[in-house]
Amino acid sequence: MSIDKQTTAKIPRRVIWLALAGAVGGFLFGFDSSVVNGAVDALKDEFALSEAVTGFAVAVALLGCAAGAYLAGKVADRYGRIPAMKLGSLLFLISAIGTGFCFSVWDLIFWRLVGGLGIGLASVIAPAYISEISPRHVRGRLASLQQLAITTGIFAALLSDALFATSAGGAHQAFWLGIEAWRWMFLAAAVPAVLYGVIAFTLPESPRFLVVQGKEDLARKVFDSIAPDEDTDRHLREIREAIEEDQLAGRKGSLRGKAFGLQAVVWIGITLSVLQQFVGINVIFYYSTTLWKAVGFQEKDSLTISVATSVTNILVTLVAIALVDRIGRRPILLAGSIGMAVSLGAMALAFASATGTGSDITLPGAWGPVALVAANVFVISFGASWGPLVWVLLGEIFPARIRARALGLAAAAQWIANFAITLSFPVMAAGSLPLTYAMYALFAAASFFFVMYKVPETNGMSLEQAETLFVPKGSVKV
Repeated sequence: MSIDKQTTAKIPRRVIWLALAGAVGGFLFGFDSSVVNGAVDALKDEFALSEAVTGFAVAVALLGCAAGAYLAGKVADRYGRIPAMKLGSLLFLISAIGTGFCFSVWDLIFWRLVGGLGIGLASVIAPAYISEISPRHVRGRLASLQQLAITTGIFAALLSDALFATSAGGAHQAFWLGIEAWRWMFLAAAVPAVLYGVIAFTLPESPRFLVVQGKEDLARKVFDSIAPDEDTDRHLREIREAIEEDQLAGRKGSLRGKAFGLQAVVWIGITLSVLQQFVGINVIFYYSTTLWKAVGFQEKDSLTISVATSVTNILVTLVAIALVDRIGRRPILLAGSIGMAVSLGAMALAFASATGTGSDITLPGAWGPVALVAANVFVISFGASWGPLVWVLLGEIFPARIRARALGLAAAAQWIANFAITLSFPVMAAGSLPLTYAMYALFAAASFFFVMYKVPETNGMSLEQAETLFVPKGSVKV
C-alpha cells in the first residue's frame, strides 16, 4: 500500500491535469450517447414515430460514431491530436443545438449523426492522447480515466434527463422559455461541448506526434513540462527507434499487413473492441426496462434504477483504476470475463423460466432476484475490467506511426458492433430472450480465451516497449 502511494506521489500534477482534460472527451462521449434515453417517448409522440423509426433514430448516432472514429485517425495523424479535439467539440456543440431545435425526424437523425461523428472523434483521441502523455508506471490508471469519464457522462445525462422531466412535470411539458423539457435535455450537451473546446486550446500537442512530424525541439519542451524528473533523451530515443523499426519493416505508417490485409496488432485491437460490445453491455443500459419490470418494478422507477446502475458503473471503474497498474491488465480482464460469462449464463437460465411474451413477462419465484443480482454482477464485472481496460490497451499496443489510425479503426469496429447489438436485441429477444443472453455469455467466455492466448501483459512498459509485444518475432530486421 505504501509503495503504491509513493508511486502515485511521483505523478506530476501537470500530467494528471492533462489526462483529466483529455478525458473530458470521454464525458461528452458518455453524455451524448445516453441523453436520448429520457427523450425517447417524447420524440415518439412529437413526431408520431413508429417503433422501427424510433429505434433507428436512437441507434443512428452509432453509425456516426463509427465514421467519426475512422476519420479521427486520419485527422489526428495529419493535423495533430489537439485539432481533432477541437473539431470534436465543435461537432458536439452543433449537434446539441440542432437536436434541441429539430423540427422533424429527418433533421433529428441528421443532427444525431453529427453528434455521432463528435463521439467517434472523442472515443479515439482521448485514449491516444492520454497514453502518449502518461508516464509508464501510471499509464494504466490515467488511461482508465477515459472510461471513468464515459461512465460519469452517462450518469450526468441520465440525471439531467430526470431533473428536466421532473421539474417540467414530464418530458413533453414546456420548461424554460416555453421550450419542452426533452429539447432542454439535448441542449444541455452544449455546456460540456463548449468546455471541451476551451480546454483543447490549453493543451500541448502529444510529444510522440511531434516526433513523428520531425518537431523534436517542441516534443522535448512538452516532455520537460509534463515529466521533468524523467529522462527526456531516453523517451525521444525510444520514439525515434520505434519509428525507424516501422520504416525498416516496410510499414511506414500503413495499417496493411499479411493477416487478412491488416497488421496482426490491428486485428487484436479490433477483436478487443468487438468483444467489448458483443457481451451485450449496452443491452443493460438501453433496454433494461423489460428486465426491471420482469422482476417486479414499476416502469416509472426504471429511470431511477438506470441512474443507480450508472453510479455503480462509476464506482467499479474507480476500482479498475486503482488496480490496473498494481496487478496488471491480463488478470483483471480474465477475471472480468469469468464474471461476465457466469452472470450472463445465470440471466439466460432465469429468463428460461419466464412466463408471458414480449414486454409483458414475469419471472416466477426466486428467478426474479437471481436475474436482478446477475444483471448487477454483470455490470460490475464489465465496469471493473473490459469497460476501462480495452481503452487502456488500445492506447498502448499500436506503434506510434499508426496509433491514431489503428485506434480509429478499432473504435469504428466497436461502434459498428454496438450498433449491431443495439438493433438486433429487440428482434432476438422477441424470438428467445434466454438464447440471447446465452449468446452474450458465449462471447464473454470467448473473451477469456482471447486474452489468455493473444494479449500479453503491458503493465510497467513504455509505449515503445509495449508495442513490440504485439509484433511477430523476426518481422523487423535491423
